[in-house]
Amino acid sequence: MSQQQSPALWAEFIKAVKQEVVPAIGCTEPISLALASAIAASYLEQKPERIEAKVSMNLMKNGMGVTVPGTGMVGLPIAAAVGAIGGDAKAGLEVLKHLSPDSVSQGKVMLAEGRVSVCIAECSQTLYSEATLYAGSDKVRVCIADSHTHVVRIEKNDRLLFETDRTGTSLDQQGYCMESARADDVYQFAINAPFEDLEFILQAAALNSALSVEGLKSSYGLHIGATLQKQMSLGLLSPDLLTQIMIRTTSASDARMGGALLPAMSNSGSGNQGIAATMPVVVVAEFVGADKEKLARALMLSHLMAIYIHTKLPKLSALCAATTASMGAAAGMAWLLSDRFDTVGMAISSMIGDVSGMICDGASNSCAMKVSTSASSAYKAVLMALDGCCVTGNEGIVESDVDKSIANLGALACGSMCQTDTQIIEIMTRKAS
Repeated sequence: MSQQQSPALWAEFIKAVKQEVVPAIGCTEPISLALASAIAASYLEQKPERIEAKVSMNLMKNGMGVTVPGTGMVGLPIAAAVGAIGGDAKAGLEVLKHLSPDSVSQGKVMLAEGRVSVCIAECSQTLYSEATLYAGSDKVRVCIADSHTHVVRIEKNDRLLFETDRTGTSLDQQGYCMESARADDVYQFAINAPFEDLEFILQAAALNSALSVEGLKSSYGLHIGATLQKQMSLGLLSPDLLTQIMIRTTSASDARMGGALLPAMSNSGSGNQGIAATMPVVVVAEFVGADKEKLARALMLSHLMAIYIHTKLPKLSALCAATTASMGAAAGMAWLLSDRFDTVGMAISSMIGDVSGMICDGASNSCAMKVSTSASSAYKAVLMALDGCCVTGNEGIVESDVDKSIANLGALACGSMCQTDTQIIEIMTRKAS
């Protein structure tokens, strides 16, 4: 990237990372509905008596089987209830950070009495949540669309209080543009931008490392990280770098999906994507003895590359985005071990040739397994790239240019995998009925 081009594009990069890499407590799909409920409650100004919620099919898919932090329960109804009763309307994806046992108890009573309903909304957005709260003669309706915190409409007693303008600006978003960016631009920014512009990304290492430690303490979810650590102690796994990457990355996902009340640093609206983009890089940085600046640059490369790739995909789709976030991790690890863009590009291309078919069948404890698979794929791809080997442009959807490979992956997710997504949702809905 030329110096003439860098200021404007680099400013967009910083804006993108600050918008897409934010703390989140719990799986972001039920949290989005909890946020809609909390905002509605703040306008209702009294305790809600009844909640009617509607969500898009994809949000329903990702909210059916995941534990809501602090509640010990899975599903969207409890998220709507506790969001309305004890949620912080101004906390974004950390809406449940002050959730109290009393709020949880009240929410469970609402569910037991049948005063919370959640159904599929008739909408075009893949990411949509709507909560309508009732109390006496009052009602408040809040709609969130296109991203997990993007409030698009607020009504009280059928009177419009807020609606996005024609530019799409909402209460919480300023937007960014990466349409002209390429993978090399992301790389050049991460390794050349002033350190003071990147230092904030170190919070991702702090938050997700704490979540990883928490995941090894208790039997969260499927406790995959703890199981791998146990098998390593028994000699069934080697105590090598790959094993450490899998254990520390997966344990963070275990805790996050299992309902821990610690925040994850998310990426592109997903805590698992944030974990996948963070922890492999942290482990490799420790291995090579990277200082704070080098860690920050590797994390920025990972998170921004993950965002860049994710801009080619739908907000929610049949493609498991832990894979694309791990492509960011591959970039960060490759740079730590080689300092070369060609190694980064080769590693990403190999991952596209490896895990591009992994489906998203809804948020659940098993997501940690997909995070583990994606992290191991990333490290394997990096090792291949270090040896000058990668999936070539003659194979599958991979091309000789990494940006074209990424575009092909996006075309797959936006095209034929839409039918895959419909089939997944049909299967999950049938199981739940």
